[in-house]
Amino acid sequence: MIVCPNCQHKEIPGTLFCSECGAQLVELEGIVTQNIQPTQTNHLQEQHYPLPPIIAPPVSEATVSLYIIEAGHILPLIGREEFTLGRAAEGQPVLPDIDLSSFRAYENGVSRLHTSIKVGEKQIAATDLGSVNGTLLNGKKIPPHKAFPLNHGDILTLGKLKVQILIRH
Repeated sequence: MIVCPNCQHKEIPGTLFCSECGAQLVELEGIVTQNIQPTQTNHLQEQHYPLPPIIAPPVSEATVSLYIIEAGHILPLIGREEFTLGRAAEGQPVLPDIDLSSFRAYENGVSRLHTSIKVGEKQIAATDLGSVNGTLLNGKKIPPHKAFPLNHGDILTLGKLKVQILIRH
């Protein structure tokens, strides 16, 4: 058994993160968390969420961006092939690549490590990371730990936080 150095919870051998507190149980070299600053837009609409133009200034080099619907912010996904989405919490040893805390993530039921988005050459996919409140893709719940393809305009709902996928070809 592996014993978590943070909370002393016992895990089976090979476990990467503690299921109780989320602490990292093995050393992962070369993985760096990236803090992406949001870009303000004025495209927040009412219920039907039309696609905002993808011609936002610093987003031009991004193939995929996330449009935080409630806040009207666009977050470009730049610099890696896979991004974890979630929220940071005080004392949390493992941080998401994209911290959604400033978008009321805690109040909206976003887990610390909620969903991942993988940007491949031919496909972009989302995977729920076993989040407490689940991930919806266009209103349908996706099962955890299974990748689902994303298309331009798709709505991912993390807990209650709605994020629209913007893909520039």
